[in-house]
Amino acid sequence: MKIALFTDTYFPEINGVATSCKSLRDILVKHGHEVLVITTNPFSNKLIVEKDIIRISGVTLKRMYNYRLASIFNRKAMKAIRRFDPDLCHIQTEASIGIFGRIAARNLQIPVVYTYHTMYEDYTYYVTKGHFDRFAKGLMRTFFRGVINNSDEFITPSSKTKDYMRQIGVDVFANVIPTGVDFEKFYPSNIKKGIKEELREKFGINSETFTLLSLGRIAKEKSIDFSIKCFATFLKDYPSINAKMVIVGKGPGEDELKALVKELDIADKVVFTGPCSPDEVQNYYQLGDAFVSASLSETQGLTYMEAMAAHLYVMARYDHNLLDVIQDGVSGYFFENENEFSKKLYQVYELFINKDDEMLNNAIKGIDQYSIETFYNKIIKAYKHVLKSRW
Repeated sequence: MKIALFTDTYFPEINGVATSCKSLRDILVKHGHEVLVITTNPFSNKLIVEKDIIRISGVTLKRMYNYRLASIFNRKAMKAIRRFDPDLCHIQTEASIGIFGRIAARNLQIPVVYTYHTMYEDYTYYVTKGHFDRFAKGLMRTFFRGVINNSDEFITPSSKTKDYMRQIGVDVFANVIPTGVDFEKFYPSNIKKGIKEELREKFGINSETFTLLSLGRIAKEKSIDFSIKCFATFLKDYPSINAKMVIVGKGPGEDELKALVKELDIADKVVFTGPCSPDEVQNYYQLGDAFVSASLSETQGLTYMEAMAAHLYVMARYDHNLLDVIQDGVSGYFFENENEFSKKLYQVYELFINKDDEMLNNAIKGIDQYSIETFYNKIIKAYKHVLKSRW
């Protein structure tokens, strides 16, 4: 099978969509399929056409977290896509590159499979700054209803997102396919010996310190400020515990978070490492003993599963979207406020001190359904379904 994969972000960029698209491309190629990735060019203002990837130049929208807006059509890129002769277009984005994918599919008379990754209603703040935000969210619903209803097949990573799409009027056949993760690379046994000690030394964290890890984009919708406030409460409730919070990543909210830790008088307890390269992410999970995220904007929560594979205790702000990933008190802990977080993190600390691995083992068993091979089988089933509908 030949698949043209359209995405506005791709490796080596660091974000959930880029990671998901790279995982999809790799597993398809591993199973003998041919994949042509069409994406933006983060390196220069030139068009790059290679055997298995096309990078199209575009403008950077700084107010939209450096989102790249490429042209909706490129003649040279279209010629390359035509030569590739795909069986279907799998579109992972909406504007620019996504529109180009739909134009290409129409020209080649092949079906469109569309994957919805991001709850964009949680991102309107970057444009509206709070003004007319309700109106902006309404426009988003109308836009996505049109985008998805004009696709042949629709893929969503969670039942929560599927239900949301049904509520706003999407009636295209929906496949619930959680993004697959190659968990093996996160297993501690597969991490180069000495990496954990090396990174801890680099960031001034001694071996006796219990560390709480936050990893990902530092932006308003990720609610890292809430995680920091929760950690501050934990430190206040249990002052005798030697603990630090490590925040890995970069983004527009970094300065605000640094100001917050000073305001809470915990600057000596919070470490900002800055970003890490995509091929080092699995190493940076080794910095933590436990993992935390308070984000309510996830469509699936890949970082939770990566943390579980890395053998970290997981603390997650309660979200219906995560019920299939985390069993409270069994494979991780949910929290809804600072006091609940503090008590449950203390329970995690006791498990850690006593070397109780039962919860960690339960987590590993629970994420098996999200393996990359399971993901592949479901994707191929969706591809065959849409191709059959065009017979």
